[in-house]
Amino acid sequence: MNRHVYLIGMPGSGKSTVGRALAKLLDVPFIDLDAEIEDAARKTIPEIFRQDGEVAFRELERSALLRASDGASAVVSCGGGAPLREDNQRLMRDTGTVVWLNVPLASLRRRIRDLLDTRPLVTDPLDLERIYQERDAVYRKVAHREVSADGDPVAVAKAILEVIA
Repeated sequence: MNRHVYLIGMPGSGKSTVGRALAKLLDVPFIDLDAEIEDAARKTIPEIFRQDGEVAFRELERSALLRASDGASAVVSCGGGAPLREDNQRLMRDTGTVVWLNVPLASLRRRIRDLLDTRPLVTDPLDLERIYQERDAVYRKVAHREVSADGDPVAVAKAILEVIA
């Protein structure tokens, strides 16, 4: 593998879990942009949103994406909003394969029900539906490949291997 695999999708779509499994299968590093942002800012993502705002978070996200794209081949788990910026779209498409982990809204609701306090843009179930509607077309446009991610993370990672081969 001489390029990155960028995983995009909604909050709760399994980007981090599937990403770790995929990186293991490919024998490459795994980069979680959210963890990179928290390390760089020395704050949690909810703290960044509360204290600095979404614009500051998106700049930190852009910086983390630039660092990841400039490094050795890796599987990169992108935050759900990273593909919304056109400069991020171009960067990801130019330096790797973008894979959209598509999960039905009903499954996303179940997955994040107990995690609402850790998701700054999804504080109630109605937020999830609104964000889903806003991002669906963007994910479709940006992704080189789409994979149904409504199953076991290892099985999803194997399905990704099939579509990027």
